[in-house]
Amino acid sequence: MIEFFLNIKVFEGEHREKNVLWIRMPNNQFFKDFLKSNLPTARWSNTFKCWYVLDSSANRNFLQIEPKKYDGKSLYDKIHPINHFQLKRFIEQLRLKAYSESTIKTYTVEFAQWLYALKDFPVLNSNSEQLRSYLLYCITELKLSENQIHSRLNALKFYYEKVLMQESFFFDIPRPKKVSSLPKVFSTNEIKRLFQVTTNLKHLLILKMGYGLGLRVSEIAALKIGNIDSDRMLVHIQDAKGKKDRYVPLPHTILEELRTFYKEYKPVVYLFETRPKNAISVRTIQMIFKIAKDKANIKKTVGVHGLRHSYATHLLEYGTDMSIIQKLLGHNSVKTTTVYAKVTNTIFSKIKSPLDEL
Repeated sequence: MIEFFLNIKVFEGEHREKNVLWIRMPNNQFFKDFLKSNLPTARWSNTFKCWYVLDSSANRNFLQIEPKKYDGKSLYDKIHPINHFQLKRFIEQLRLKAYSESTIKTYTVEFAQWLYALKDFPVLNSNSEQLRSYLLYCITELKLSENQIHSRLNALKFYYEKVLMQESFFFDIPRPKKVSSLPKVFSTNEIKRLFQVTTNLKHLLILKMGYGLGLRVSEIAALKIGNIDSDRMLVHIQDAKGKKDRYVPLPHTILEELRTFYKEYKPVVYLFETRPKNAISVRTIQMIFKIAKDKANIKKTVGVHGLRHSYATHLLEYGTDMSIIQKLLGHNSVKTTTVYAKVTNTIFSKIKSPLDEL
């Protein structure tokens, strides 16, 4: 994988009236096989003597190309022109508030659903009764889940309160009760198995940083060499969720592996790079985790975020104070962290089932 990314050049363009990513690479079988196995939709252009794929977020992710700034262009065709300017204002306000690209896209798509429903009615003239009726329609007719309704409400709330400055617009509109799901956690034995089956040093360190520091997958990808302070044994997590920084302890057991990794891979800016100065993608980390989980024969339907959940749960089981875990995870409120108390084995292990007493 590393050899592939070090030897290709990717640039934006158009082909047959579609936005594409052109891929220039050495003309040998290794590169062709790697491209076709990882990007099966890749096509060869005889005219330009170059490979290309559609310009999508998934393809940009894999090819380590910076995401496009979301402009909602594809939504305008379905929205009446009378509401075009409000959609534009909505996106601009999200950008002014420095929301992430993924949040801008999610909010914009959710807000657009409301504009579709309004048809040629100006959204500026809409009222809370119309919105209540629309949300009932989403629940009873569209059968949207509680999470989808919350996502749509968040986008609509942003429009009325942050774009139109109508702070009291949502006063009488209730939110559906959220499903109280528990985090999915690995046992310490399963964590060990994940590490044992991962022989590639880079992949092993990615998994160890996720579990040993309780990092989100985006935080693993964004880690820079300069974030690691081996003298103080701390790692600086910058610009994390909610635009917040925090420090987390660097496990002593990982330090020598990090030094070996640095000498072998010679990263330039980011700790985990696919080519110099280009951070590994979230999708690649997810793939690395899935391969390890399959090799370890772990059947739980848990994603890479399960490493972070396991970090918090195991810390709690080892007696770490809840408020400390809150700071390590970067949670705004300790209430968010207390969910791990519901999955810790410390209390349950002391309870005997009546069945065992028979």
